[in-house]
Amino acid sequence: MELRQLRYFVAIVDHGSLSRAALILHVAQPALTQQLRQLEEELGVQLLHRSAQGVLSTDAGKVFYEHAQAILKQVADARSAVAQSAERPSGSVTLGLPHSISGALALPLLTASRAQHPEITLQLTEELTGNLGEQLKSGRINLAVLFDDGQLGQFGTTPLVEEELQFISRSDAAYAKSKHSLTLQEALAATLILPGLQHGVRPRIESMARAAGLGVGNVIEINSIAILKSALLADMGATLLPSAPVLDELQRGSLRAQPIHDPAISRTVVLCFSRNIPLTNAAAAISKLVRQVSDQLCAEGRWPGATPI
Repeated sequence: MELRQLRYFVAIVDHGSLSRAALILHVAQPALTQQLRQLEEELGVQLLHRSAQGVLSTDAGKVFYEHAQAILKQVADARSAVAQSAERPSGSVTLGLPHSISGALALPLLTASRAQHPEITLQLTEELTGNLGEQLKSGRINLAVLFDDGQLGQFGTTPLVEEELQFISRSDAAYAKSKHSLTLQEALAATLILPGLQHGVRPRIESMARAAGLGVGNVIEINSIAILKSALLADMGATLLPSAPVLDELQRGSLRAQPIHDPAISRTVVLCFSRNIPLTNAAAAISKLVRQVSDQLCAEGRWPGATPI
């Protein structure tokens, strides 16, 4: 198996066509087809379904695509690490952000990166936390902001902030009119709109509920902040979240946030990197910048409900 075969395969999948991939790669289409056939013969599986409309990945092709992407990224990172200077790092760095964090951190981080490290290309990807962990393990991303649920031992971590979770509902909902704050038991008794069990705030909420001898009852599972907001505004239920992802709606008065007590509930936000894949100088520089920007946002009150660690 050769690196060029991986590049060819990824290009074919990305462009959905052998002819388009051949054009982009500046490779004759028969030669591209031959390399793909050799790759499939070596692996002993069919990677692509071919038709007059283009190509689609088989199940085996989808799995191989993820690994091929990770391998090609690590090769590019290795080349960059050898070439770049510690004093003036350059190259590409991919940072994964959860949906509920990107609203607070993404734009300030991009702005700071362009100002302080103009020779670094910072690529941000917004994903579910469970997916980000898998991408970090495989080397498809260099860094990821995750939540410390006690299961991050496989990663190196840098603590960033502690975020307070609040009970958030439509401003005219029955919950919002009842009282200024709610106990955790009262909050969990409501119909809650939450991410799936492996994502976002859900593991933390489940853990806190078990510790308090409580259960999480009627749950509507939604793994998208945008759809979750729509469900809140439709008064389908409430949620437990930091205020940052819904700050615009809170400021407009369409949603209301109420503190939770007995006990209060929060989540620890950490920056993670793989213990098995060395950070390039560029990735190390972005890692420091993430901490710097996080501290600055907290100090200026631009990350509501967050306290730097």
